[in-house]
Order: sequence, then C-alpha cells, then structure tokens
Amino acid sequence: MRTTEPPSLPRLAAASLAGTAIEFYDFFIYGTAAALVLGPLFFPTFSPLAGTLAAFATFGVGFVARPLGSVLFGHIGDRRGRRPVLVGSLLLTGLATVAVGCVPTYASIGIAAPVLLLVLRFLQGLGLGGEWGGAVLLTAEHAPAERRGLWASFPQIGPPVGFLLANGIMLMLSATLSDAQFAAWGWRVPFWAAGVLAAVGLALRTSLAESPDFLRVREHARVPLVEVVRDHWRLVLLTAGALAVGYAVFYAVTTWSLSYGVERLGVSRTVMLACIMAAVVVKGALTPVVAVLGDRYGRRPLCLLGCAVSALWMFPMIALLATGQPLLMFLGFLVAMIAFITMFAVIAAYLPELYEPRVRCTGAAVGYNLGGVLGGALTPIVATTVAQGDGTPWGVAAYLTGIAVLSLGCFALLPETRPVREAVPATG
Repeated sequence: MRTTEPPSLPRLAAASLAGTAIEFYDFFIYGTAAALVLGPLFFPTFSPLAGTLAAFATFGVGFVARPLGSVLFGHIGDRRGRRPVLVGSLLLTGLATVAVGCVPTYASIGIAAPVLLLVLRFLQGLGLGGEWGGAVLLTAEHAPAERRGLWASFPQIGPPVGFLLANGIMLMLSATLSDAQFAAWGWRVPFWAAGVLAAVGLALRTSLAESPDFLRVREHARVPLVEVVRDHWRLVLLTAGALAVGYAVFYAVTTWSLSYGVERLGVSRTVMLACIMAAVVVKGALTPVVAVLGDRYGRRPLCLLGCAVSALWMFPMIALLATGQPLLMFLGFLVAMIAFITMFAVIAAYLPELYEPRVRCTGAAVGYNLGGVLGGALTPIVATTVAQGDGTPWGVAAYLTGIAVLSLGCFALLPETRPVREAVPATG
C-alpha cells in the first residue's frame, strides 16, 4: 500500500519542485529568446520595433493557451487524479520546447517559420497550464494543514530555479559566443537541452503517490469546468484579477526590461541578464521563509502587503531602470521581486484552500492561469508600445501601478482561509 504520511513529503516536494522548474525553464527560455533574438530571425521584414512586438506576441500566445491547458489537465486532475497531470503536462511542454529549437528561420522557410513558432508556443502554454495545478495540489493535499503553506511553497521555488537555469545558459552563451554565432545557432542550445531535463523530470514523477484528498472524494465531478463556472465563477474572476499583478511585475522585470535595457539603453545582454538573475535568486531564497509567515499569520495579509508594495514601487523601479546603472537596476528589480514573492509564496496554499476538492484542480488552475493572461501576456507588448519615445518610460510605471491597484482590490474581496480551513483537521 502506498503511503501518504508526512515522511514522504520531502521527496514529494523535491519531485514537484524539480518538475515545475523544468517546465518553467521551457517557458522562460522562450521569453528570453523573444527579447533577444527571435524578432530579426523570424520577422525580418518588420522594423526592429515591430519585430520585437511580433516576437512578444508569440510569447503572449503561451499565456493565452495556459487557461485552456488548465481546463484540459484540470479535467484529468479532478476526474483521474493529480499524478497523470504531472506526467502529461511535463511531456507536452518538453517536446514542444525541443521542437522550437529545431524550427528553421524565416530566411529558410518563409512565413511557415513564425507559424510553426506560434503553434509550438501554444503547446508550451497548454502544458504549463496543467503543470501548476497538478504539482501544487499534489504537494498541498499531502501536507499537514498547519504546515501547508511551507510544503506547498516548494513548487513555487520551481519557477525561479527554471528562470535561473534558462537565463544562466543564455548568459553563458552570450558571454562566450559572438553575436553572429548566437544568432546562427547559439540561441537554439537551451531549447535542445529541454529534452534532457524533461527526461529527468519524468523519472522523478512517475512513482509519486496520489493525493489523499483526491482519493477521499466519493463522487468526482463529471465535467469540472461546468461546476466551476456555475458555482465558483466569482471566485475564479477574483483570483485571476488578484494574481495579475504578480505576473505583470515578474514579466516586466524579466522580459520587457531585458529587451528595453539592451535595445534602448544600450546595456549589454550579459549585464542585464546578471542584474535580473541576481534579483530572482533572492526571490527564490525567500520563498519558503515567506510561506512560513503565511502559515503563521495567514495568506491574505501577505498578499495585500505584496500588492501595496508593488503599487508604491513601480515608479521608483522604472526610474532606477532608466539610469542604465547595474547596481541601481538591480535594486529596482530586487524590491519588485520581493513584493512579488510576498504574494506568490503563499498562493500555492491559498488557491487550493479556496476550492472544494472535487473541482480544485480545475478551479485553482484556471484562476491562476487567467491571471497570467491578464498580467503576463499583455505586459511585454503594452510596455514595449508605451515605452516609445525619448525619456523615462513613465507610462510603463503607470500601467503596472494600475494593475497592482486592481489586484489589491481583488485580494481585499477574497476571504482568509488559513484559520477556518486548518481548525477542522486539528480537532480530528
């Protein structure tokens, strides 16, 4: 008989973290490539600005696909279990990422090149849309109620690890290859590496035990999405709006600012990547620390705090970015990443606690990934458009501040879950 007792939690958390890191590596490597090289290679007939916007548009398609992936894999997770979601989503995302590295450029096959890029980016997003729900739920539903925030935070460390891995490889290639070599073949190497990483992730995940919460459900939802839309539509919209600021801030820092710094400020790729990566390292290290605070003081207060700091920091962050000075840019990114993780470290426990187990995989994943559409898909495109002209791009700061205020209002309308939900198991 398979055990679901607490001693298995370290192994479960490690497997969830590793798989999530690999899937987000796949997703992030595309964003970095879009900021640095995809425009001229796949949209050469466009102006430099239009080419960057077109590359970011294909980047945004991945976010549009994520809610669809959460519906598809959420249905599987609520009907068949969380474990199949982990395997299927990782396999789909890994294969699509390797294929991106094999797509010929526009110079070789013409319009078919960006079309193929678009299709593969859609498949990447489809797989990632299922990944978060499966990894977080499997960990959160095994965890004891009083420590759920801590254990559920380990999959949340996966995205910064994936980001650092993706950008570390890009940084190494940028530092060792000439511009011509990087454009000719160097940018493809991180995509090919995704195949090896996916194989490692699959080996870790295939032997995991199923979630005890799923096994306890006596009657599974026939069509989980129908129940979510019918009974939890308001909750889905509020969680999507609440999470939008996290995506907006993260991709403003990691994707748009990279493009802006290299193309508009003339800062080298290596310096920009180093500044961003250093801030993400701190973010990843603080994730379990903030999650413990969430277990102690509640999820909602930390989310409100993170939103408030984001709203207050966007104008200073843009001012520091505009200096082009590495230390000042790093400071701007660092505070933004700390505000981000103050919210997202506890989200892995918060969202599952908001939904009943029979529709939890669909509801939590759809809300989470709709937030990605609102905050992540549009931010690089809007910011690139707004930042035209000379001078400091204050319009970008205003846009990000507006999203932060919207998310603050949504979090204010959501309930706290920790005291209510954790009091019941404690008396059993």
